[in-house]
Formats: sequence, C-alpha cells, structure tokens
Amino acid sequence: MYFALLVLHSLLRWLMLGSLCYAIYTAFRGVSQRLLFTGKVNAIRHWTTTIAHIQLLVGMTIYIQSPLVNMKVAGVASFNQHTFFKYVHISLMMLAIVLITIGSARAKRVTADQEKYKTMLTWFLIALVVILIAIPWPFSPLAQRPWLRLF
Repeated sequence: MYFALLVLHSLLRWLMLGSLCYAIYTAFRGVSQRLLFTGKVNAIRHWTTTIAHIQLLVGMTIYIQSPLVNMKVAGVASFNQHTFFKYVHISLMMLAIVLITIGSARAKRVTADQEKYKTMLTWFLIALVVILIAIPWPFSPLAQRPWLRLF
C-alpha cells in the first residue's frame, strides 16, 4: 500500500502542478485582459484546490507510514533527506495548501471580477513558489527523487 501511495503521490504532483500553473495562467489572463470571471474560471479555481487537497491527503498518509520519517536518527546534527522529509517538505507543502485554500476561498467571496482574478493570481503564485522549493527534485541539494516514480 505504501509504495502504491508513493506512485500516486508522484503522479498527482504533475496533475497538481499542471492545474496550478493553468489556474495562474488563467488568472493572469483575466487580470491583464480584464476578463469576466466566468463559471469555467470558477471551476478551474475549484478543481485546482480540490486536487491540492487530494495531494495533501495522500501525502499525509505517506508521511504517517513512511519509514524515512519514522526512522530514529540519533546523534546526527547534519541536514539530510530524513530531516528534509520529516520537517521541511511536510511543513512547506502544508503551508502551500493553506495558501491555495485561502486564495480559493477569498476569490470565491470577492464580488468584483478583477479582484477575484487578482486574489487567485496572488495566492496561487505564492503557493507555487513554496511548492517548487519543497519538491524533492532530482537536482535538489536537499533531497532527490525521480521525475516520475513508477516502481
């Protein structure tokens, strides 16, 4: 079950990044072209947030079961993959999901179309930066994982 969740988490990463980038692009277009905030744009906002929440649930399940996180490392004062996944990755990803949730909720409640787009753009863009920092990219000095984990 654990390895299946890792594969799902890896696949959902790309779906989440794609939907978040598309939502940011849509919000940017809305702001720059002064477009109406349509039902389609609202659905993009909603589904981006939903995908982020699903990714969080899968990630939290992995976190609870992870041998890397549950491993007891005594006397190690250096920063390593254990430290990254136990503290940094989980904290930054939870922060990013909170930012996406706040941005989505605020954009939903604002009445003016331009304010909806600006709210969505601002909060989602900040969340994207946090996510890009927290992902264990293959080239990251903090922790490395493959581009796509399929076992």
